[in-house]
Amino acid sequence: MTAHERDWDAFITLTPEGRAHMDLAVEGVTCAACMVEIERGLGAQEGVETARLNLTSHRLAVDWAPERTTAERIVETLSRLGYRAHPFDPAQVRERADATGRELLRALAVSGFAMMNIMLLSVSVWSGNATGITPETRDFFHWLSALIALPAAVYAGRPFLRSAFSAIAARRLNMDVPIVIGVSLALFLSVMQTVQSAHHAYFESAVMLLFFLLIGRYLDHMMRRRTRAFAENIAALKAETAVVQRADGSLREVPLSKVEPGQRIYVRAGERVPLDGRIETGTSEIDQSLVTGETALARVEPGDAVYAGTLNASANLTVQVTTASGATLLDEVTRLLEAAGQAKSRHVRLADRAAAYYSPLVHLAALLTFLGWWATGQGWQPALVTAISVLIITCPCALGLAIPAVQVVTSGLLFRAGVLLHAGDAVERLAEADTIVFDKTGTLTLAVPELVAADGVDPDVQALAGRLALSSRHPLSAALARASDARVPLDQVSEVPGEGVEAICDGRRLRLGSASFCELSPADAERAAAGHPGASLLVFRDGEAAPVPFLIAQRLRPDAAEAVERLRQAGYRLAILSGDREAPVANIAETLGIADWRAGLTPKDKIARLEALAAKGHKVLMVGDGLNDAPALAAAHVSLSPVTAVHVAQAAADAVFLGDRLSPVCDALALSRRAHAAMMQNLWFSTLYNFVAVPFAVAGFVTPLIAALAMSLSSVVVTLNALRLRLGAQSVGGAAVSPRQEES
Repeated sequence: MTAHERDWDAFITLTPEGRAHMDLAVEGVTCAACMVEIERGLGAQEGVETARLNLTSHRLAVDWAPERTTAERIVETLSRLGYRAHPFDPAQVRERADATGRELLRALAVSGFAMMNIMLLSVSVWSGNATGITPETRDFFHWLSALIALPAAVYAGRPFLRSAFSAIAARRLNMDVPIVIGVSLALFLSVMQTVQSAHHAYFESAVMLLFFLLIGRYLDHMMRRRTRAFAENIAALKAETAVVQRADGSLREVPLSKVEPGQRIYVRAGERVPLDGRIETGTSEIDQSLVTGETALARVEPGDAVYAGTLNASANLTVQVTTASGATLLDEVTRLLEAAGQAKSRHVRLADRAAAYYSPLVHLAALLTFLGWWATGQGWQPALVTAISVLIITCPCALGLAIPAVQVVTSGLLFRAGVLLHAGDAVERLAEADTIVFDKTGTLTLAVPELVAADGVDPDVQALAGRLALSSRHPLSAALARASDARVPLDQVSEVPGEGVEAICDGRRLRLGSASFCELSPADAERAAAGHPGASLLVFRDGEAAPVPFLIAQRLRPDAAEAVERLRQAGYRLAILSGDREAPVANIAETLGIADWRAGLTPKDKIARLEALAAKGHKVLMVGDGLNDAPALAAAHVSLSPVTAVHVAQAAADAVFLGDRLSPVCDALALSRRAHAAMMQNLWFSTLYNFVAVPFAVAGFVTPLIAALAMSLSSVVVTLNALRLRLGAQSVGGAAVSPRQEES
């Protein structure tokens, strides 16, 4: 189907703000300069508010004012720029990417085979020129080289030719234009010198240039494919349908969009849970590695939460849906992956701007070199050889790959560590952090509270209290119900607002709630909580029997102490800012050994503290999860939030981390510092390479062959430096990198 036949309006979605949004798959994107050209071209169109291109998946996200422009105009603008657009379909994108990979591999094989044969012939010519080769033999070898090089260059150079011709047709330049010009001029000059029976030809230089360029492009393609596979693996976990259990007990399979919160769904053994919910009936084992990071199967029972994408391993379950399709934890993870892929860092924007101006400067430098050498009395052929060397050696591929290569590797490593980026420059800002401020509730502690110090309670009393707790929506009651393994709620339970719940059982009045509601004296309540200053009190009373206090506390994350110690040893300044009461905050701070803590803070107080730290020159990482943490997360230099956080906190954070452990915070800091160091190394190397190489080429000390080797090796060096991050990934999990010393 052509673009003119497609109804583009059918692919538009409207945002809550009234903007039109469309996702497109763009063909012909090869480098950072292409990305800059597309985003700048669309950004200049009236009505377009944002245009972000994911260089990994070639996914273009466009938002515009529907009253000022249309989808057809956006697609036409892309066409004028030399790019074809299709509605984004992950399956089609993957198919096109696989086809591109196969084409690059075939082109690499052809250029490599041709290069080896031409080099054998060239070595014979070079040695023959020194030992007296006959002109006829030299010409024969040159023509034989031409017979191999010309068709090989046309075939192997197709990826560059298509991109360059599309750019020129759209009256723009990209990184492939100087490549095509350099290869074409080298081949043209070599044919001319062969016709003139000259001593030298440069067929091997042209083919070798293509060979090394194809190596760099294929490595880049494979890195992007591997990163794209992360998102595809996540998307593959999402079911398209759910089995709904009707009121009469019958089962019907329906699309996820037709399932509403509160409905019951049936999840068979071996199936993935389609939507977030709580188990009503059944006991099974669940693979929750997506949520907790633990690969071991977790036992789940009635009342336990299950999440979309997790695997039900051993028994059938009936689940009450709590979250509709599109808002599940799996959907949030997918959205964060997409947002991270479309966002840009400061270094990427810097490299994009440099790459955008690079091509015109390269052509100008080559032209001035040709004119300069010609003006000094050199013939046009020697001047052209020097200009070709300048054109080849200054190709900006290394600069274009310097940052994206590191980002591709880092995003994969962060994902494996359980960290999903939300902001494009999060890696740079994480690398700059020297102070870490934690919220307490839901951050240092787990979001779900649990029963503590229940050893002295009669099991029958606890079981009865747990059944009563099933009828309450309060988090403390939910914790008691889980701890009591309660499954069957009591009948005729009523709720007393602000106090608790009560029921009549066998003629006795059962109550569960506050100390005053259950008539527990303040002195007894104080004695009950004395040993657990951070716990909350929940009281149960059975008729006229003595009130039974239950202590509910939030448990520290399993590795909180270990993670805090890692950060302290790495030299980070640590603090706790919490809105909770002083006693539980002091208890947590003492347990973790954090001396700088404050309790009872409002969101305004937290922001004031962060501003005070910033005024002293500290770069603060805020880690929080609650609604009251959202302003502080947005105000901090950089922020992290657990994936269980409220949506407002996630939106304000620069990244989120998965699972119950705190170690992803340490890993994110360590990986970001390593990535930042690699980015700077690549940028400095790319800049230094050109400062050193260009003068030598302009001075005529570099042949096209040496230029091809130097330019290609520069691209390979920055790619290998990015891949080097994988080698140190294992050590990252053991210790955080110091804020005062980055790994090189």
